[in-house]
Amino acid sequence: MKFEVRNGSFGYDKRKILNDISFEVESGEVLSVLGSNGVGKTTLLKCMMGFLKWDNGKTYIDGKSIEEYSHRDVWKKIAYVPQAKGAAFAYSALDMVLLGRSAHIGTFRQPGSEDIETALKAMDDIGILHLKDKLCTRMSGGELQMVLIARALTVSPMMLVLDEPESNLDFKNQLIILDTIKKLSRERNISAIVNTHYPAHALQLSDKALMLNRDGTSFYGEAGEIINEQNMRVSFGVNVYVDRLKLNDLVYRSVIPLSLA
Repeated sequence: MKFEVRNGSFGYDKRKILNDISFEVESGEVLSVLGSNGVGKTTLLKCMMGFLKWDNGKTYIDGKSIEEYSHRDVWKKIAYVPQAKGAAFAYSALDMVLLGRSAHIGTFRQPGSEDIETALKAMDDIGILHLKDKLCTRMSGGELQMVLIARALTVSPMMLVLDEPESNLDFKNQLIILDTIKKLSRERNISAIVNTHYPAHALQLSDKALMLNRDGTSFYGEAGEIINEQNMRVSFGVNVYVDRLKLNDLVYRSVIPLSLA
């Protein structure tokens, strides 16, 4: 599947937030969206998925405007994974994952054996089957985030959209989330758009990067080329040093903040 935004612009109360944004994501690719707080990252996700209407420009799936698809067809292709901010209801993990089957079940149907098998397989695929009976209200942030990813996988999506999936997690759980996204991309050819506050994570995870600026403009391209000292200074107002570390024949890149620009 090819997902595109062409010349997307959006604003509130005559204030332009996103200006002439264009990018594309092919099957199996990961795109990271970066930018300082309040710059419009979540607004971009809402516009590109049709929750908000672009002022100008359009979103396309395989060359066809997203507006030409039914909502049900869109959500069979794309799955949204929100931030894990705690569960309001005492669902078990399995019940929470089963909610992802709503696009297939229909309004008045109850989950059947096939739906339950699909949910259990999604949990098993990402290593959380042991959580199936645990209440979401008693989970850690990392556990709940993995449950939300499993819920998204029950629709067999071609693309995941994840809003800050590694925020408020410890180092171990951040790595689990990043490794899970990479595994889904490489082994199942699922593309992903990831809204993140961590430039180093974007370098580790992504094929492409979209960096949003305060004036509504953006930088877009290969992640290793876009996430550099100059662009970080423009987008974040911070002087950084992008370091490269080779360890056990693998190259790791980190972004070290130095000072305010």
